[in-house]
Amino acid sequence: MQILSINPDNPQKRLIRLVVEQLEDGAVIAYPTDTIYGLGCDIKNKGAIERLYRIKGKDPNKPLSFLCSGIKEISNYAQVGNQNFKIINSLIPGPYTFILESSRTVPKIMLNKRKQIGVRVPDNNICRALTEELGHPIITTSVRDAEEELFNDAEEIAVRLKGLVEIVIDGGRIVPHHSTIIDLTGNEPLLIREGKGDSSFLMED
Repeated sequence: MQILSINPDNPQKRLIRLVVEQLEDGAVIAYPTDTIYGLGCDIKNKGAIERLYRIKGKDPNKPLSFLCSGIKEISNYAQVGNQNFKIINSLIPGPYTFILESSRTVPKIMLNKRKQIGVRVPDNNICRALTEELGHPIITTSVRDAEEELFNDAEEIAVRLKGLVEIVIDGGRIVPHHSTIIDLTGNEPLLIREGKGDSSFLMED
């Protein structure tokens, strides 16, 4: 396991490239977002996705969300109409997860029976640098223990995940919060979980 200190304000291109090369080879990594430290892998690597499910201890029938570089990439993996485009574009990058109808681009392993996906564009320079360099989304799920405690320190995460992940990115300590989840699959936006992102706009007429 490597612990890489990456500047959260100006991520070093050399280190970002190093992480992306590992992702392309099937690595599972831990990394900071704008809400929590997450676990992730390349969305196009089925073996890495299966391993991530095992590490997380998560039911494979419950799909994980993924990080995108921006609204254009979201549109490649989800069905985004004009109304949803405006909503998403006004809130990204930020601490939101959007539930959308998937497109055919999404790997089958990432889909549930309803064929809906969760997508994020975090307000975190490391995340954006990784997805832009990789050229497609990264799977994302929170780093937490059996008691559902979230972790905000890379050194502690490295201890807990020793032997399970290839890289832990140290982007500094963060105050852990859940993202705000908004379901955009219906006629009107629906708040699923109140989190760090402001959801007051949903109450406006």
